[in-house]
Amino acid sequence: MKRTTSRSRRGAVIAISALGIGALLAGCGASGGGSGEDGVATVQFWHRTFTPAENEWYADIVKQFNESQDEVKVVATEVPADAWDQKMKSAQAAGKAPDVYTHPGAIQDAVNAGQLHELNGIVSDEALGEIIDAAKPVSAVGDTFYAYPLLLEPQTVLFWNKDMLSAAGLDPETGPATWSELLDMCAAIQPTLGEGQYCISPASDAPTFAWSTVGQQYNFAGHTALSSDWSEPDIDDDGYRELMNSYKSLWDEGYMPKQALAAYVEGQDFGEEKVAFKVSGSWMMSEIGSDFPDLLGATGIGAFPNADSAAGDTATTLGNFKWVVDAKTKNAEAAGAFLEWAIGGDAENLVPFFVNTQFTKVPVRDAVQEAVAADPAAADAPWSGIIVNDIAPTAIPEPTYPWDVSLAVGTAMESAMKGAASVDDAIKTASDAITTVIQRDDLPSKAPKD
Repeated sequence: MKRTTSRSRRGAVIAISALGIGALLAGCGASGGGSGEDGVATVQFWHRTFTPAENEWYADIVKQFNESQDEVKVVATEVPADAWDQKMKSAQAAGKAPDVYTHPGAIQDAVNAGQLHELNGIVSDEALGEIIDAAKPVSAVGDTFYAYPLLLEPQTVLFWNKDMLSAAGLDPETGPATWSELLDMCAAIQPTLGEGQYCISPASDAPTFAWSTVGQQYNFAGHTALSSDWSEPDIDDDGYRELMNSYKSLWDEGYMPKQALAAYVEGQDFGEEKVAFKVSGSWMMSEIGSDFPDLLGATGIGAFPNADSAAGDTATTLGNFKWVVDAKTKNAEAAGAFLEWAIGGDAENLVPFFVNTQFTKVPVRDAVQEAVAADPAAADAPWSGIIVNDIAPTAIPEPTYPWDVSLAVGTAMESAMKGAASVDDAIKTASDAITTVIQRDDLPSKAPKD
């Protein structure tokens, strides 16, 4: 039986008409949008190539919207992930960015660059008000919304192969709670492994360390890489040293491969049972379910281990994907109407997305969370409760400071782990690099004002 929600599809369509789109049809869209001879507003929508289930949902939601009304036509373009940055930068430079597009990570840089249109005024206050508190830092600057989130997803989650833990005499249902427990478990697992197998596959390169360990930095040190006023680096302390030494232990003991067996964001090495533990985002469970279904029942999932003397109550950030409207669009109201109908309106529009991605992502509206939890398939996805109830609530937002700050920390972590530099030297080099960014970008003037 179809669940009722706060706004029906019909209500959202009526809202489109109420926006007075007809007055806008003389303008051109940011990327070939505007109106055709039949007076229909055209909205260009770009999204990355995701998993097959996600790509199917994107195609279907556009089709449903176009069939639901006759005032706006959305033209969707799927862009390969490895071509996204170049294609988007070229389009923005030419003033031809799409009207609506997907956007990961922090929005502050894009807001500062004047790339994003305010959603207040083109998306209803009711729809904006439904965004849960955990998603507001990635959606708004102050009281102004520049993005509407589709999902949140913990970026650092621990997966384990229950059979491999059992073979080492370990409890297959319980993962390590601390780094000491993780190292002890690896010591027990290592003698049971065959050639080409390892205890764990974590992040191992500077760019991946840069974004995937921000939560761990907070966990070990109680803060992230900048002082609260963004006036100086804040990584020269015992917490950051302990974090780097922890990864160095994994490297030195041979618990992790010297060359990554798969990217951090992928689960192939885990699916092929080359590792007992895999560190990735919550999305990896979807890959296991689709590509390695026989392993699904033997896969454990839990929060990433805490530092032995944890200063923070989480070891992960919340990644996100949002939809944004380009600042230069000439069809802002039409773009906002499509965005709201698709992801800010009827919860039923979103249920297939979260169900077909194996319940590995967190909806950003209570109504959607309830609708997804009520789906019959939820009973066969016990990991959903772990992600939504155990890991996500304490996760911290991604940092809003420039990427170069995170990359300096990631570079320090890689060089210290691999022994290319001592921990102290790695921290000194990173601190100097961060200081350069602070001065170059005048970061104190851009620090969050609490």
